[in-house]
Parts: sequence; C-alpha cells; structure tokens
Amino acid sequence: MKVEKEVESNGGFRQGKVLTRYVICILGSIGLGIAYGLKVNFHVAIVSMVNHTAVNAESQAEISEDGPFIWDKFVQGLLLSSYFWGYIVAELPGGQLAENFSAKWVMFFAIASNVAGALFTPLGAKLHYSVLIVLRVIQGIGGGVTFPGMHCVLAHWAPPNERSVMSTIVYAGTALGTVTMMLLSGLIATNLGWEYVFYIEGGVCAIWLPLWFVLAADSPVSQRFISLEERKFIVTSLDDGKEHKHLKMPWKAAMLSPSFLAILVAHTCSNWGWYMVLVELPLYMKTVLKFSMANNAFLTALPFLTMWFFSMAFSKLMDHLRTTGKITTTTARKIATGVASLGPMICFICLGYFEDKTAGVTLMTLAVTFIGAMFCGFLSNHIDISPNFAGTLVAVTNTVATIPGIAVPFVVSALTEHDESLASWRILFWITVTLYAIEFIVFVIWGSGEEQPWNNPSSSKKLGENEPLKPASLQPTK
Repeated sequence: MKVEKEVESNGGFRQGKVLTRYVICILGSIGLGIAYGLKVNFHVAIVSMVNHTAVNAESQAEISEDGPFIWDKFVQGLLLSSYFWGYIVAELPGGQLAENFSAKWVMFFAIASNVAGALFTPLGAKLHYSVLIVLRVIQGIGGGVTFPGMHCVLAHWAPPNERSVMSTIVYAGTALGTVTMMLLSGLIATNLGWEYVFYIEGGVCAIWLPLWFVLAADSPVSQRFISLEERKFIVTSLDDGKEHKHLKMPWKAAMLSPSFLAILVAHTCSNWGWYMVLVELPLYMKTVLKFSMANNAFLTALPFLTMWFFSMAFSKLMDHLRTTGKITTTTARKIATGVASLGPMICFICLGYFEDKTAGVTLMTLAVTFIGAMFCGFLSNHIDISPNFAGTLVAVTNTVATIPGIAVPFVVSALTEHDESLASWRILFWITVTLYAIEFIVFVIWGSGEEQPWNNPSSSKKLGENEPLKPASLQPTK
C-alpha cells in the first residue's frame, strides 16, 4: 500500500453540496458500463456480421440479417471467448497495480483500451478474424483490470455504512451498460450497419476518459475536488488514526481462509449463469424464441434494465437493515447471495420446459433481475473481509470466475451446433442450476462479513464487522 500525499481542497463540487464520493461512484459506474457495453456490443453485432445462410444451410435467419463473414461455429466461439483470454491474464497484475500504483490510472487504461479496440474492430474484422481476436484480447486485458481497480477505489472511498449502496452503484453500471449497448447495438446494426455499432459507441465512450482524468482520485486525501468536511468524514470512518506501514499480501492465510474461499466458489458459480445470459442471450432469443434482430436487441436488454433497478433498491434495503442493527453484515451478504442464486435457479429450471415466447422472456427477465443481488452480496464481500487487499482478492476470484466466460461459448456451441432447439438449451440450464445450488450452499455455510485477522498481518487482533476499516493508504500526511 502506498501512502497518499494530501492535496489542498478547493471546497468540493458546488462547495460541498454534491458529495464527491458519489461523483467518483457514478464515474466508476459509467466506466464499468462502458467496459461491459463494449464487450457485449460484439455479442449483438456478430449476429449481423455472420452470413448464417452460408454457414448453416438449415439456419432460419432471414437473408436481410446475413452479414459478410463466413465464420463457422468454432470461429464464432473463438471470437466470443477471446475477450476472456485477455481478461483472465490481466486480473492479478491489475489488482497489484491498483493497490501499489494507482487505481485511477488502472481504470483509465482499462477504458482506453476498450475504446480503441472498439474503434478498430471493423478494420480488424475485414482484415482477418485472427486480427479481430487480437483486438478482443486487448479489450479483455482492459476489462480484466476494471474490477480490481474499482474495488481499490471503493476500499478508499466507501464508509462502512454506505458500502452496499456505493458498491451497487458502481457494479450495477455493468447492467446499465449492458442494457444501453444491447439496445443501441441492435438499432444501429439494423438501420446503419454493423460497422457503425463500433464507430458510434466507441467514439461516444471516449468522452469518459477526460472526465475521469480530471475528476477521479485514488483516495480522499489526494482529491482536490472535495470539501474538508467530507474528506475528514471518509478518512475517520475508514482509519483509526494510526500510521500504517506497507503491508505484504498474506497469500497463505488468505488462500486458506474459509470466508475468502466461500467468495471464490460463489463468484465462480455465479459467473457461469452471468456469462451465459450476457454472452448467449441474443442467440437464445434468436434460435429458441425466434425473435428478429430488432426485437432481439430490446428483449435481450430488458432483463439488465430490471436488474439495475432491483439491485439499487435491494442494496439500499440491505444497508438500511445493517445500519439500524436489524441484521449483521454477514447476514446481509448471505441474504443477497441467496437471492442471487436461488432466484435464477428456479427461473432456469422453468425455462428448460417453456418454449412460449412470453414465458421465456418473463422467466429470463426474472432470472437476470435476481442475479443483480450479487452486487451487494459476495461481490462486495472482499472489502468486508480485507479492505487492505480488496483489489488483489477480487483479482484472484475474478480470474478463476472468468473460466466460465471462456467455457460458456464453447459449451453452447458444442450443444447447439447440430440442434438449436430447447432440448439442447435445457442441458445448459440444468448445468447452471447445479452451479447456483453449489454457490448458495457454500456461501451460506462459510461466508462472512467480518474483517479477517490477516487483513492486518502485523496485528493478531480480529476486528468485529461493525468496527471501522483501516486501509493504510488513507493516512493523511502531516
């Protein structure tokens, strides 16, 4: 952990009337929305890029929706999964860089690489699909450091009693970005052509870069645009006033910790369902429910919109119950993770036996909506158990949890290559149901909201979950 140099405050946004920590949250939310949006826009656009008639003579795609590229199922699987190749290798370095160098600049690099990758996608696709794979890997590297980067930002900016809400604001941006880009990508591809999906969205997203450069900071003490009152409030709520030395990551203690392993299992199992809907929902809507490209875009985006509203309301409820002492942090995280696993599990069981369009859309919307509870469940739990090493911990869990992102496109491709009917998707749904059951059981038994003793390796004291957190880098200089 680095020690931040305190900078002079200019009084904050509108002289402190606008809370700087929520400006940072909103910018972070938009950043994650961009990262996810520029990931999923390809999943929508590829439907218009591929010449389905040439690839599969039995395809039911309309000729007007056929694209110029003759990419078979295997190549499509490579293109869809290549993003995660870069994603998985970037996680751990991203966590270390965010903790020891600058979470602000890690996030800047992440979005810049995704914007550049989007703008060059049309050229890469026309040159050769291997060039497009390289671009997707680069975007994946950028995407891979976003979660470690934002976890470090939250560890330095979120007071304990606001952590659920602030974490949800940030991470719910993934859902809002997914909604926006899926809707826009479908409309742009239908009316202007698939190339403009990347030109327009990449260009608009580039506006975020100068805003983050000027307004973001690694911590309150290094933020110029903050009132002295807000700075003092955040620092005192997170720090006990003692001087903290550079802390070495306690790898053995962390990797053997039941509370951390519970997060790891929950994150990995949940990501199978998350990536299945994120990556393959457009294909399900097209091949099973038989929706056209225009309708596909809207109905694919709808679940992520309801997820966003649900996650914001649910996180506020969890923080209210914690603040009023009705439930502990541990209970709140377990309730949220339970909703995020049991809700989708029931919906996916039903989805395997309904081919009706209305039932299919309703169940898929409910499934994705319930998944939104994960933002204030296991996904924000790293900061609870170890704020000092939150970036590295989320890097570890997200690295392992990226394996489903790589596997899902190939499994879906293998099961649907010769049979795109509901029978093939039923197998996928039951795999997902099994993993959600494992997630629920493991996290309910071993999950914890208490700060673990290895968070401060020099101290043997185990802190209670309601005591202030102590990120070392928040100690102001004299």
